[in-house]
Amino acid sequence: ASITMFVSPQPVEATDDAFWDQFWADTATSVQDVFALVPAAEIRAVREESPSNLATLCYKAVEKLVQGAESGCHTEKERQIVLNCCRLLTRILPYIFEDPDWRGFFWSTVPGAGRGGGDEDDENARPLAESLLLAVADLLFCPDFTVQSHRRSTVDTAEDIHSIDSCEYIWEAGVGFAHSPQPNYIHDLNRTELLKLLLTCFSEAMYLPPSSDSSNTNPWVQFFCSTENRHALPLFTSLLNVVCAYDPVGYGIPYNHLLFSDYREPLVEEAAQVLIVTLDYDSSTSSSPTVDGTTTGTAMDDVDPPGPDNLFVNYLSRIHREEDFQFILKGVARLLSNPLVQTYLPNSAKKIQFHQELLVLFWKLCDFNKKFLFFVLKSSDVLDILVPILYFLNDARADQSRVGLMHIGVFILLLLSGERNFGVRLNKPYSVRVPMDIPVFTGTHADLLIIVFHKIITSGHQRLQPLFDCLLTIVVNVSPYLKSLSMVAANKLLHLLEAFSTTWFLFSAVQNHHLVFFLLEVFNNIIQYQFDGNSNLVYAVIRKRNVFHQLANLPTDSQSIQKGLQRKKKTPEPISRTNSQDGVSMEGCQQMHRVSVPGIDKLTEKSQVSEDGTMRSLEPESSQPPPEGNLPSAVSDGEPWSGEASHPRRDRRRLSSASSSGQWTPTPDWVMSWKSKLPLQTIMRLLQVLVPQVEKICIDKGLTDESEILKFLQHGTLVGLLPVPHPILIRKYQANSGTAMWFRTYMWGVIYLRNVDPPIWYDTDVKLFEIQRV
Repeated sequence: ASITMFVSPQPVEATDDAFWDQFWADTATSVQDVFALVPAAEIRAVREESPSNLATLCYKAVEKLVQGAESGCHTEKERQIVLNCCRLLTRILPYIFEDPDWRGFFWSTVPGAGRGGGDEDDENARPLAESLLLAVADLLFCPDFTVQSHRRSTVDTAEDIHSIDSCEYIWEAGVGFAHSPQPNYIHDLNRTELLKLLLTCFSEAMYLPPSSDSSNTNPWVQFFCSTENRHALPLFTSLLNVVCAYDPVGYGIPYNHLLFSDYREPLVEEAAQVLIVTLDYDSSTSSSPTVDGTTTGTAMDDVDPPGPDNLFVNYLSRIHREEDFQFILKGVARLLSNPLVQTYLPNSAKKIQFHQELLVLFWKLCDFNKKFLFFVLKSSDVLDILVPILYFLNDARADQSRVGLMHIGVFILLLLSGERNFGVRLNKPYSVRVPMDIPVFTGTHADLLIIVFHKIITSGHQRLQPLFDCLLTIVVNVSPYLKSLSMVAANKLLHLLEAFSTTWFLFSAVQNHHLVFFLLEVFNNIIQYQFDGNSNLVYAVIRKRNVFHQLANLPTDSQSIQKGLQRKKKTPEPISRTNSQDGVSMEGCQQMHRVSVPGIDKLTEKSQVSEDGTMRSLEPESSQPPPEGNLPSAVSDGEPWSGEASHPRRDRRRLSSASSSGQWTPTPDWVMSWKSKLPLQTIMRLLQVLVPQVEKICIDKGLTDESEILKFLQHGTLVGLLPVPHPILIRKYQANSGTAMWFRTYMWGVIYLRNVDPPIWYDTDVKLFEIQRV
């Protein structure tokens, strides 16, 4: 039935069942058919020309879902009607959301709509949106439709849908549920269609422009995750367990997926997407509960339920059993590693495509449940998360359309690096060879991390520049714990210092010198805390000692500054930018985020590690060098969405002069202001002590052989010769509304691009991000 038939000025009565039933009575349709039969232009035409018919169609479709949920869908015909209404609403909702005049429509109550006259008490009528969401929740636990019936008797003693305890019908074993129901692909398909509708309801968020106002809650998600939804707990558990229990390997038999169609995968993808959308909650604004799920008050003053009203966030923050954490971590690690396994055992398993949703889910788990974060860090399984992330970062670095993936990977590593255990874990030898185009090395996971970061910085594209601060902050955070860097990794760090300390680089942007500060801090941490095992790094520092001397003697007069800037034109850039794959992207359309990420000083807060390994936060005033400002808008991603991200700190503005064109120019005062704070003392002292000794060995033994020098350095010691070690400073990620907004746009951008069959939001007027056709 094409929708064309009611683009007419004549309103069709809600009671005209014969007319309306033709929209959902057909038995042979699929969701793809509905999308083909109901073209966008016609939905918009009905919206403009016959608004009352569109309104009635929505009421009638919701009414059918409510009836199906009430009756329990016992007949094939009822199930068909429910599925068709579900598909029709999935098709139409985005066109309701894109028009501001219609947006409130589902939140209005309808006097007597479709009920044959308003004989009911309209005071108690629910808004249409609420009826729709509650019906979908009921339908997701409907025996013989979406869950296995527990009754083995005849059809007529059907379970009363309202007496069902849906906690007994959780879809998969895992967190809080031990029983794994028999797989049933029809149930999986029906669940998938209902979840698609749910996701479409939540997607109203895509039609509102990004705003830094974090109180901007999604009314659909808010209601669905509230106590009004009696299935909130079993549904949250079902979604989480279905995702974490999924094994795409083809039930343990390689190549098995080529013989059997996998009905679980679409369900798992849909579940992952619904899960991350329901968890879209700005944790920086919530004070209660303490995030590990314990509340601060006593049982007596616990008037409100602890924690956010969003039950999904609440349940997630309260998971605490070790075996539940193990199940979640193993599941996420298995799925994230799937694309890597694929690369060296081609086609042995299904290659999953939903790694970005998994990264968002992992982020939410760590952000909302600190006990989970500590669990991840205390087992070496954290490396099973690290390696896939490094693989994705390396793989996506040259592709502009995957800049969002780069950001989330780096955010997760920044969050993990704020904890000492992460640095300690990195010392584990890296033996499993993941297929990556990086130099061969023998070493640890720390070496892998440094080599991949070096590659991102030297051969990524221009739009990754805002991430350089983050990448180096991660290296600084782990550096005090790195026991022995390989020669390859040591050389990469020195290559970065060399590239970042050229005069044209230092003088060409207001924040470039931060990168040098970060790298010097890395060298200082390793020399002061891990000198013994790090002869490779010490040797690399000695070999490149001229870089440190040049930094110490950096010219600060106007003439030299100008000359330094001129040099840029002559010498090839040491940090090359390959743009080989610009604009190549999935599904032929590239989405550009409007939201820029806050600068590193907004993203992190400093903590000092004391002798016993505990941390205390430092007051922002006492901040040590480097002076950290925000990235100017020139290098940020798209337009900054708030004034904050685009202005460097005011005080720095005074030190540099703005020329008439409004362009920033470096001045001698500005260079002096940070050159005087360069933390070079430790390295200079090291060079002063060791260089003469190394030179003497070379002369005495006529050596040109590195291994002898390294042997000497291994046995050397600088005890008592170096300045007193500075306290270890860690920059810990802190939640803020800027990143909350970034996550929202990123997540919806991913969901938009991944839903192409059917293309739910394609060609609708999305406001949250820009879509560029390629």
